[in-house]
Amino acid sequence: METDELNALSHKIIGCVYNVHSALGCGFLEKVYENSLSIEFGKKELKFETQKSINVFYENQIVGEFSPDILVENKIIVELKSIKTLSDIHYAQCINYLKATCFPLCLLVNFGEGRAKIKRFASADFIQSSAKFASSVAENKNL
Repeated sequence: METDELNALSHKIIGCVYNVHSALGCGFLEKVYENSLSIEFGKKELKFETQKSINVFYENQIVGEFSPDILVENKIIVELKSIKTLSDIHYAQCINYLKATCFPLCLLVNFGEGRAKIKRFASADFIQSSAKFASSVAENKNL
């Protein structure tokens, strides 16, 4: 999936988040938001899985597993929170999810504040490919 496609997909997801937050506001458990986002993703015809178990490897051996809240189009992890304030531990969770997988993006969504707060994390590979893509576009414009 190209950079533009991933960006467009993340924008669709963010639109769904805002739709859910507009309808429900803050104060519900994460599962309520997960179920509501599932409905929104279905309306947008996005393929998604909730609570998919993903193995974690260390030196080519499975050492555990984790289950992100939602995996969209097998490309973007959506991690949901419903807390007063996000902290470094939540950011680290998303970064570790990206390190443990081949997924390019993780969206950390907090429904616990007055407005839905979304933080976007990109894998190192995605950042590198985005930089190469931007460089090749700039070169083509100079031709």
